[in-house]
Amino acid sequence: MMSSVAQYATFAGVMLFVAISPGPDMAVIVSRALTGWSAGMAATVGVVAGVAVWVVAAVTGISALLATSAAAFTIVKIVGALYLVYLGVQSLLSARRHTDDADFESTAAPTARMGMMANVRRGFLSNILNPKAAVFFVALIPQFIRHDGSPVLDAIVLPMVAVAIVGTWYLILVSIVFSLQKKLANSRIRKRIDATVGVALVGVGIGVVFGTR
Repeated sequence: MMSSVAQYATFAGVMLFVAISPGPDMAVIVSRALTGWSAGMAATVGVVAGVAVWVVAAVTGISALLATSAAAFTIVKIVGALYLVYLGVQSLLSARRHTDDADFESTAAPTARMGMMANVRRGFLSNILNPKAAVFFVALIPQFIRHDGSPVLDAIVLPMVAVAIVGTWYLILVSIVFSLQKKLANSRIRKRIDATVGVALVGVGIGVVFGTR
């Protein structure tokens, strides 16, 4: 039986692997970071909040109920898929507008002015409405709960570890993307990025609908 320190350290390593793996959360954060550091940071806060909710739900058994309830799971799956497709279509429309540098300047400004809470909400919804997260954490979290440990301590420490690891990684990613913002501001490059993000989000959304649990 591993010690508490080893338990939490191993969980931190797993969460780092999860964070650096490409997915809808990363796509949303990168797309927001391209409009500004604060926008990327706000989206990161939203994603991290979603991760914290999933971890707490998994520790307390709530996400297990969702994963085993066909009706609840289907509702979350449909709503989540629609939201991801919506974000993907928005990104594709943004790519279509980036036809030249002048157009980029005029169309990027409204996007950059998206409010802080709107960016937080976008990040949070992209994570919390992903039904695959429920299944993933239901399978993952029990591996890091010691039978001879404290359930209360796990319910506090595991979410904190997840928030620290995921938040740190995405803030580093936001800083990198923002540092490259001027180089990526070329309309053709930005168009390709938006198109790639859009296709990825639409693809994930469709995959959520037709995928199995």
